[in-house]
Amino acid sequence: MVNLPKPKLGDVAAITLSSPDLEKSLAFYQKLGFRLLYRAEMPFPWIQITDGALLIMLRLDSTPYIALTYYVTDIDGMVAELEAAGIVFQTKPNPSDMIKRCLMKSPEGWNVSLVSFVEGFAQPTGPTMLGMDPQDYAKPEKYANQVCGMFGELAYPVKDLDASMAFWSKLGFNSISKTTAPSPWAILTDGLSIVGLHQTTQFDYPAITFFASDMKEKIAALKKDGLNEFTEQSPGNAVLTTPEQQKINLFNLGF
Repeated sequence: MVNLPKPKLGDVAAITLSSPDLEKSLAFYQKLGFRLLYRAEMPFPWIQITDGALLIMLRLDSTPYIALTYYVTDIDGMVAELEAAGIVFQTKPNPSDMIKRCLMKSPEGWNVSLVSFVEGFAQPTGPTMLGMDPQDYAKPEKYANQVCGMFGELAYPVKDLDASMAFWSKLGFNSISKTTAPSPWAILTDGLSIVGLHQTTQFDYPAITFFASDMKEKIAALKKDGLNEFTEQSPGNAVLTTPEQQKINLFNLGF
């Protein structure tokens, strides 16, 4: 297992997705091994789901949107600290806002948001890929998500790997692996989230990425369950398009 750093931005993180139809999205993710945690109508309709290791926030909105979101106790203090480090915020809250939200963007324009902490929110305790003993990677019965496998990274395409790594470093992320072959890429973590930065032209969208030693069988089971929005890259490797038009990588681990 990797020696994980202490998260800088907050103790609860989620991937935020907009959805034009929350019920359709919920049914879809339930087929992927997620369950409903919370739902509410204020300040807009939203639901929170988890697979035991990963937290996803779905909010009602017809405009496609994805962000890595942190729920922060002292959001004003964190904003001041990040601005002092050179981070520029695209949006900041009004003093009268009941829940404060701030948005920053990576050099490529990918969204990272801070939201004032919401009482009752908690980080799932199940292991992501970084939290597992590598000897257990080949043991699907130990995956937090029995349907999709181990959450491995939120994969981002980048134009300049070093420039992107410098941005994430200011947010408290450390590099745990970096290579130049077959193209430059790095895996970073802040101890809570995992991002993969890929200097490539092979994809141009963020993608939630799962790995499994039996992914070929998992993809077959998902198809049997009625999912057909796959773009298959090779046996055991596919990209799934969600109802929100986001992408989920389902990749096989070779042993």
